[in-house]
Amino acid sequence: MMRITLKPFKTPPPAAAAADIYRHFSADVHPEPPSTPSPDLSSSISQTLSLLQTTDPSSWPTNSNLQTLLSSLSPPAVLRVTRQLPNYQNALHFFNHLKAAPELSDSLPLAFQAVLEVAMRENPGTLCELFVLSKEQNIPLSVNAATLLIKYFGRDKKLDEMMSVFGSMDEELKNTDVLNLVIVGFLKWGRFDDALKLLDEMLEPDSCYPQNTNTAGIVFSSILKKNWSGRRVTDEEICNLVTSFSEHGVSPKSFGFWFTQIIKRFCRNKEFDKAWVVLHEGIKSGSDVEIASCNALLTGLAHSHDFARMNLLMKEMKENGIKPNIVTYGITINQLSKLRRVDEALEVLEQMRGGEVGVEPDVVIYNTLINGLCKVGRQDESLKLVEKMRLEKKCQPNTITYNCLIDGFCKAGEIDKGHELFEQMSKEGVEINVVTLNTLVDGMCKHGRVSSAMELFNNIREKGVKGNAVTYTVLITAFCNVNNIDRAMKLFDEMQENGCSSDAVVYYSLISGLSQAGRMDDATFVVSRMKEAGFCLDVVSYNILIGGFCRKNKLDKAAEMLKDMETAAVKPDRVTYNTLLSFFCSNGDFKHAHKVMKKMIGDGLTPNVVTYGAMIQAYCTSNNIDAAMKIYTDMSSSSKVPPNTVIYNMLIDSLCKNDGLEVALTLMDDMKEKGVRPNSNTYNALFKGLRQRKMLEKALEFMDQMTEQACNPDYVTMEILTEWLSEVGEIEKLRKFVQGYQVSASTI
Repeated sequence: MMRITLKPFKTPPPAAAAADIYRHFSADVHPEPPSTPSPDLSSSISQTLSLLQTTDPSSWPTNSNLQTLLSSLSPPAVLRVTRQLPNYQNALHFFNHLKAAPELSDSLPLAFQAVLEVAMRENPGTLCELFVLSKEQNIPLSVNAATLLIKYFGRDKKLDEMMSVFGSMDEELKNTDVLNLVIVGFLKWGRFDDALKLLDEMLEPDSCYPQNTNTAGIVFSSILKKNWSGRRVTDEEICNLVTSFSEHGVSPKSFGFWFTQIIKRFCRNKEFDKAWVVLHEGIKSGSDVEIASCNALLTGLAHSHDFARMNLLMKEMKENGIKPNIVTYGITINQLSKLRRVDEALEVLEQMRGGEVGVEPDVVIYNTLINGLCKVGRQDESLKLVEKMRLEKKCQPNTITYNCLIDGFCKAGEIDKGHELFEQMSKEGVEINVVTLNTLVDGMCKHGRVSSAMELFNNIREKGVKGNAVTYTVLITAFCNVNNIDRAMKLFDEMQENGCSSDAVVYYSLISGLSQAGRMDDATFVVSRMKEAGFCLDVVSYNILIGGFCRKNKLDKAAEMLKDMETAAVKPDRVTYNTLLSFFCSNGDFKHAHKVMKKMIGDGLTPNVVTYGAMIQAYCTSNNIDAAMKIYTDMSSSSKVPPNTVIYNMLIDSLCKNDGLEVALTLMDDMKEKGVRPNSNTYNALFKGLRQRKMLEKALEFMDQMTEQACNPDYVTMEILTEWLSEVGEIEKLRKFVQGYQVSASTI
């Protein structure tokens, strides 16, 4: 980083000296407009220009007429002459002529200034050489000359040269405007810390050139713009700058547009206390704070749900004569509506309608409230509010109004009412847009009216409203969910033809639907299209594909998916492993099933009840009850995954079918002890086993348990008990059981 060394700014020179400086060097960056030159002066300037342009420069030193004319001209007049010379070379020759004449030395600074101005127009690249020349030959720079060089070097990223110009200036000639230009140069190239050092110098107690409103505007317009190239300026630093400017008489209000931007930035970064401080610095300064700045803070406070400070700010605005506008009330109503505090929002509306606040509600205010009412299920009230809206002169329902209403009724399941409002839009000539279409289509699809949604889509297209990616996504997903894959694929192709960019959801829906339908070739094709579009499969999609290939007994394809997951750095989850484990178990390949479980544990994934269930089910199916019971024992002892009703049902059913009734009854005791509720499937398996053993009394006890636990018998239960109890002449007990009475001997 460049080292900036500044001599302390001195006290201004006495008035006489200052006048002398002005006379010789044109020290003021913005000098007072010159008085109209006298006819004699204009004549002298014209004659001088004529001689300079019609004679050879080598003859100028011996041209007595020229010397006489030049001696009569003041430095400002010489400045005018130099500026009017035809080109840079002529101006430089003339400057060199003046430099060779000691009696004309007073005119050198302004003549050199003119040379710089001409060079800037014709050949800016020579400015560096000219500045070096001024240093070598000790030519004083006027303020305007220095200003020109500082601006040029700052724009051209020649910051060392810029600082050299600044350092070469006489201390009495430096002023706030010059320093501001140096700051501009630093900030243009992101050199915030260098600019900050200058700012600190300007804040010294004895500084004669303090910061001004231009300084503040320069700083904030640079560091707050989107393409700021310097280091990140922290919110704390910005807050300190605001305070610093304010303490030195530069009101935050004078920042103009950037005052509001500072507040917005703080609110975006959730620095609401800083935003509060900055706004109140502006209010405290006594200047008129714009309502836009207050609205920016209100928006931030609303997002943080800080209604206490919102109310306090509204009160302070009133005390300080800052009039709220429609945006102010819109912020309050919008936030109250989002928080479902619709009644409070309606109170604000009534204040506006009653003229209490001097601001009339507009269509945006009404739409916000209508949307808020619909979001909390108060659709009927929203319709009444629409009628109130119609009474306002400038507030007629528009497309957004109807879209809010249609969305509310569709989400409430009142699709017909939503469609009725859609028809009303058409009758009233309110424009129907793609949001209207998507809202109705989505509502219809979610309530199983997919065909009606498709019909609506076709009808609206005929009216010139084209569907977008959202429309197609909703319809494709809906058709996949009802297993109409052909229609979904047709819509997918149509979507591509119409230039609608598919999002990941469309591809996921198609992959899922095709895999469930067993159309794995088509699913693979969609995967390739998805990758071409720049989307990646997630773990859910990989699991769906692996499951689809396993159901098709295409283990090689499932293995390809696993390799693809590894390449894409997508880690398998429990579902992935459980899918593979279930496949091996269903095929009786317990060796590979155990390998999958071992790999699963090695990857840090604990087997869950689905994992154990797949193993137990497979062992039960292959009549290997001992292996199934071993897994159950492991679950009950070492595993943190307790067996559920499904696990118990598998074991009890298998035991009862394989003459293991006693063990099955033991499992029933375990269920009771562990708080696992049996269901009708549990009892059905037991009733079958008990019937084979002719243990009627035990069956009656379980029938009483079902009654106590409010476990309703299903058709299988009734079929088993009807046959059995009819055979043994106890059909009356079945009737009592159905009626909810106890039937075992111990309860009679």
